[in-house]
Parts: sequence; structure tokens; C-alpha cells
Amino acid sequence: MEFAFLLNHINVLLLLVMLCVPCGFIQCPTDFGVSNILQATPSASVDFGRMYFNLPAAVLRPKSPREISFLLKSVRSSSPFSNRVTVAARGAGHSINGQAQALDGIVIEMDSLPDHIEIHSNSEEYGCSYADVSGGTLWIDLLRESLKVGLAPRSWTDYLYLTIGGTLSNGGISGQTFKHGPQVANVLQLDVVT
Repeated sequence: MEFAFLLNHINVLLLLVMLCVPCGFIQCPTDFGVSNILQATPSASVDFGRMYFNLPAAVLRPKSPREISFLLKSVRSSSPFSNRVTVAARGAGHSINGQAQALDGIVIEMDSLPDHIEIHSNSEEYGCSYADVSGGTLWIDLLRESLKVGLAPRSWTDYLYLTIGGTLSNGGISGQTFKHGPQVANVLQLDVVT
């Protein structure tokens, strides 16, 4: 009888300790304050190689780089467990080996960012023509816009339905690499969201 009474006291003490200690696991994706966080979808757990299927806890469909930055700051400052929350960027989903997956973490679907393509012909600032694009823009869209002014990217992918940010994250090797270098070597400026 005394033993059972002692176990009950220990259980109550453990429960009180658990309730009083701040715990930082992701309980609700909107805990991070970003309104475009959705429940995980099967498409966010698949990549082009179809070898790995890692379901995230949530999916962010940002409307601006500021929302991505806010999410990253929120995850980093949320708890002592924040270093265990995986965040992965996903463009057109052509990565392999789970690169764009985040098991029990957050996948950022970059294709939700507004397309931004601005062609600058003969820029005085850089001494050449260049395009200012968002990372979620497809190469086919950049090619279409640049052809309207008689230009084309120096080095693009052999498959044009990939995001520019996605191919740059891998260096961007293509059929023109032998002559113009990889895509990443043809970048004048890059905005990195942290």
C-alpha cells in the first residue's frame, strides 16, 4: 500500500515537472507565426529520384523572401530543440536523395514565390546584359523573356522545367558548361535568405 502511494506521488511529481518545463517541439505549424504554413502533403515528401519518402511536419508556401527569413528566425529561436528542426527548400522537385525533403521538419515550396524576371540589356553598371530573376523562376520562363529582346542565357539547363535557384544550388552543369562555365559561374549577384 505504501509502495503504491509512493509511486502515485512520483507520477504526480513527474507530471508537474513535465508541465512546468518549457518544451519546444513543433506542435502546430502556425506556432511560428507565418500564415502560409500548411499541413504536409505527399508531394512534399517525394523527389525526382523516388528513393526517399520523408514526410515533413509542415509546408511553407511563401509569398516573399521575408516570410522565409521570418520562419528561419522563428525556428532558430523557438527552443533548445531548434537545431533538430530540419528546413529544406523545394523548387520543381527534381532533386534526388532527399535533398529537398525534411523528415518531421518544414519544406519551403519555392514555386509559390512570385515570378520575377527583369531583363537588362547592355547594363552600364555591369558592362553586359543580364537578367534579374527570383530563385523559383523556371529556366523556360527566363528563356522566353530573354528571347523577346534577342538574348539568351549563356549557360542554362538541358531540361528547362527546373528552377533557377535549384540548379544554382547544384552548380548548374549543362551542355554549355565547357564553353561558358557552370551556371553558378555566370551569376553576378545572389541574394541569400538567412
